[in-house]
Amino acid sequence: MELFTDFEMTEAKVEIIVVLLEPKHEGNIGAVARSIKNFGFKQLYLVNPCELGDECFKRSKHAKNIIQKSKTFDTLEQAQNELDILVGTSGIINLNDKHHIRNPITPRQFVKYCKNLEPNTRVGLLFGREDYGLYQQELMRCDLLITIPTNEEYPIMNLSHAVAVILYELASADITFNIRGHRKASKFEKEKLFEQFRQFLDSVDYPKHKRENTEILFRRLLGRATPSKWEFHTLMGVFGRVSERLKNK
Repeated sequence: MELFTDFEMTEAKVEIIVVLLEPKHEGNIGAVARSIKNFGFKQLYLVNPCELGDECFKRSKHAKNIIQKSKTFDTLEQAQNELDILVGTSGIINLNDKHHIRNPITPRQFVKYCKNLEPNTRVGLLFGREDYGLYQQELMRCDLLITIPTNEEYPIMNLSHAVAVILYELASADITFNIRGHRKASKFEKEKLFEQFRQFLDSVDYPKHKRENTEILFRRLLGRATPSKWEFHTLMGVFGRVSERLKNK
């Protein structure tokens, strides 16, 4: 029996793409490629990776084609431009509702989130460096953050193991899409809404020391909510009207 991969439904599907940011060990890249193929996924993005050699292909076993067809980028921004949603991963969380940058969901919650996505949505699962993970600025670019529940005494997992756990949850989920459901706001529309929200904060003289955290809160909130186009236009109208009225006072 074949695993339910890439969330297929007729011809429509959500595309899951593993993104490795500045991996330092070629063997880990090979092991990640093996996990990708183990669970029936197909796409790997590499951002500024180490040189790939014999060890990489040796560790990949029968997943050499995943490496051969992988795409390489110089920067995370370049890779993100080809994605609709960027989902970060981290073993370090803060458990504080007031600090949103490291407030995560679990892989199983992420599976539920995927149920609300439009078919053909390109979702990048971003994994950081083996030693330092994802830096603050990189986490801020993410629409969501996932963490794998682990023992508090040793919460940081091996890179390929973390990839395998999340892909297992995705591959084993019985997920279907309502093709006739509400049309979701596009990546471009969501970015315009973020821009409108920043202008709104300017218009109300929002305190500078709270601004970064509030902007992250809003991005993560929209990331979890997957707003429809109607909701997008409504929010754009509200923020725009308030900002305009405050300017004219």
